[in-house]
Amino acid sequence: MQYNPLGKTGMNVSRLSFGASALGAVFHPVDESQAIAAVHTALDLGINYFDVAPAYGGTLSETVLGKALRGIARNRYYLSTKVGKYTAPGSYGNDVLDYSRARIRASLDESAKRLGADYFDIIHIHDIEYQDRMHAEWALTEGYETVQELKREGRIRNVSFGIYPMDLWKRIFASLDIDAALVHNHYCLNDTQLLDLLPMAAQKGIGIINGSPFASSLLTDRGPAAWHPAGAEDKACFKAAAEFCRTQGSNISKLAMQFSSQNPEIPTTLFSSSNPATMRGNVECHEEPFDPALVAEVRKILTPVLNKQWNY
Repeated sequence: MQYNPLGKTGMNVSRLSFGASALGAVFHPVDESQAIAAVHTALDLGINYFDVAPAYGGTLSETVLGKALRGIARNRYYLSTKVGKYTAPGSYGNDVLDYSRARIRASLDESAKRLGADYFDIIHIHDIEYQDRMHAEWALTEGYETVQELKREGRIRNVSFGIYPMDLWKRIFASLDIDAALVHNHYCLNDTQLLDLLPMAAQKGIGIINGSPFASSLLTDRGPAAWHPAGAEDKACFKAAAEFCRTQGSNISKLAMQFSSQNPEIPTTLFSSSNPATMRGNVECHEEPFDPALVAEVRKILTPVLNKQWNY
């Protein structure tokens, strides 16, 4: 495993990092023992950055990750979680957004207890674009100010956002002092808009975390979960790309991971799995160079959805 500095955070992160959403059964049901084994496999393979959120599975992801990390030396990994978005167990999409000072502080205490953590390397302010952005300004003012306070107090080490829309990212990069940015679904086979952020990230020392190399499961043979906002026509386009890969003796997930994780300008790519064999397979394919000709053909098939944004 190779490691890269993550902007000005002081973190030296593995090229692949572990997103814990799958531990909360966000994509499909999981076996807890397998999920814990997946975390241990990631550590054994050299992955040293783990990201989670209280919203994933209604705190289930944090609970399972906390069990998996119990007894592991804290200097073996970096840990981040998120604040501002909360989801009741078993009710995906029924989110409560609360960026108040009181809720963020309480949330941090709750997450620390579930994860057995004395501090967090990064806190991401989560999904401020949800619910038609009616809470975005709240997040960008009181929410942001509260997380900066927590950094000054030493309870967290770095401030970040974890959001999707490119217009909001450009606004945040231009107007706020952040240390990192968890940008999801914008550097994968069907969307490379993350490249637009790299010059300003380099100028300001913002550490880029590239999330969702599989485009929230659109770039898999299994396909996305029922909650994914892409329409039938768009999903059919991804299915055609997956079928083409099979005819070429390849696999859309493998190609997606290779393409997304091998750009040398991007410090780390965050992916999620609750299966140790899948975890190992993703690391192996990351280390194998991709076929540029196959990427070109797949992106040609994906032309109707290139850089298309969905309302997550």
